[in-house]
Amino acid sequence: MKSVSQKLMSIGIAISFAFLLMAIASPLLQSVGLLADPNEFLSYPIHEPPSAMHWFGTDLQGHDVFSRTIAGAGVAWQVTIASTAISLLIGVPLGMLSGYKGGWLDRILVFVMDALYTLPSLLLSLTIAFVVGAGVWNAAIALSVAYIPQYFRVIRNQTVSTKTEVYIEAAQAIGADTKTILIKYLAPNVVQSLPVIFTLNAADAILTIAGLGFLGLGIPEDVPEWGHDLKQALDALSTGENIWWTTIFPGLAITLMTIGLSLVGEGLTQRFSSKKTES
Repeated sequence: MKSVSQKLMSIGIAISFAFLLMAIASPLLQSVGLLADPNEFLSYPIHEPPSAMHWFGTDLQGHDVFSRTIAGAGVAWQVTIASTAISLLIGVPLGMLSGYKGGWLDRILVFVMDALYTLPSLLLSLTIAFVVGAGVWNAAIALSVAYIPQYFRVIRNQTVSTKTEVYIEAAQAIGADTKTILIKYLAPNVVQSLPVIFTLNAADAILTIAGLGFLGLGIPEDVPEWGHDLKQALDALSTGENIWWTTIFPGLAITLMTIGLSLVGEGLTQRFSSKKTES
């Protein structure tokens, strides 16, 4: 019988998989004409509420809200996967090297990473995004700078505790070089918690990229993105019309995808914690 955490994790996986399907299906459905172009400016109707023709209604520019909501999943996944992958590829090797070598290298890296870690992720990402400019990859780089210290700290601490194990000392005794020890002996034993960090960072990345889009940074305006759509919807409120559909659907997409990834991360945390307790 599944525990509560396992059930919640299953729900999170289902939600995340649904948004992944949306991201994959969006360009395919557009190519065959089953989904409207999210950037198409419709001459009529403008600000139409949800109907049989436009399931989520239309916004002030005449965009189909349903198409933009579906297409926004693709951008969210691209930035999320790219930013967390960059963070992992930089933070993990640096954490292992710092924890294994120690000395002045460790002190410098810990100082830099701790300084970055103390800054709010949105503020740091906002600063980097302002410098590098708009773009999917630029947004991913801006987010990854905030997440690298998290991977570094966890991997470094695990490396420090693992490098004193007998099998590491045995590898050193037979003359194994640093690269061999890090890749062959240390890596398999210190990367077990990475799926947990990855999913929790991915959930945070959804909120951060939406915040950047809301502030007009991160993603170009011609790319469908939930945060930018929320900003456009709030700007349209000045007309005094009741246009709830332009805010609720992008906002609901952000909320659901964040909850889905968070549930996966929490489920993985519980699973790894129970394994450590059993061992």
